[in-house]
Amino acid sequence: TWKPDLVRQVGQALAEEVKAKGAHVLLAPTVSIHRSPLAGRNFECYSEDPYLTGRMAVAYIGGLQSMGVGACIKHFVGNDSEFERTSMSSEIGERALREIYLAPFCMAMKEAKPWSLMSSYNKLNGSWCNENGGLLRGILKKEWGFDGIVMSDWYGTYTPNAATGGLDLEMPGPARWMGQHVLDAVKSGAITEAMVDDSVRRLLRTIARAGAFEHPELAPEQAIDRPEHRRVARQAAAEAAVLLKNAGNLLPLDRNKIRS
Repeated sequence: TWKPDLVRQVGQALAEEVKAKGAHVLLAPTVSIHRSPLAGRNFECYSEDPYLTGRMAVAYIGGLQSMGVGACIKHFVGNDSEFERTSMSSEIGERALREIYLAPFCMAMKEAKPWSLMSSYNKLNGSWCNENGGLLRGILKKEWGFDGIVMSDWYGTYTPNAATGGLDLEMPGPARWMGQHVLDAVKSGAITEAMVDDSVRRLLRTIARAGAFEHPELAPEQAIDRPEHRRVARQAAAEAAVLLKNAGNLLPLDRNKIRS
């Protein structure tokens, strides 16, 4: 749907459900671009259009975080296939990267300011996204001014370089590459103490935003049936439906005339 106000309502409803589960951050929205109809998680994303994707992400994150629940925008970046996504490399030129794949992330960072971001499993032009310093430290943190945490996808870290590229939180714990490897990297000069301080500061900032310093205890997980949430979900589904007009009786397609 092209109705950001409705998407914002969806975000607000989800925030209430996250709180009911005793959680603080929702691992969403997914703003990967629809590159192939075979990508099995396209249903989580918004569009093949980076502008529409960005507008929906801004509304979704705005609704969610207006209720005190953090968003984790994902997957950064070029997660265009589910098949072999932990080993594939998305080969993307600079212009396409900026104008298509990074565009919705950039819009969300500047307008909605999500608390966190999740790196993708795949490589970008041959480099793992979770340890890509040009991507995480350069574009995301320095150029766009992102002040939240960068977390990995689950087991989406592969080498000791995870500690050097700009990742702040390795998921799930306990860490495989962010423990002793961080200390070793500081001792070898691969990363500085200031870089470690920056990551720690981001983690503490996220805890503060979640109010977890004041309320460290975990709330009980509940499943609350809210009819108003079902109404919003139904409305969003209806508004997003697209009707195809069969002009000139084009359909059904004539098998004898189709060559490819």
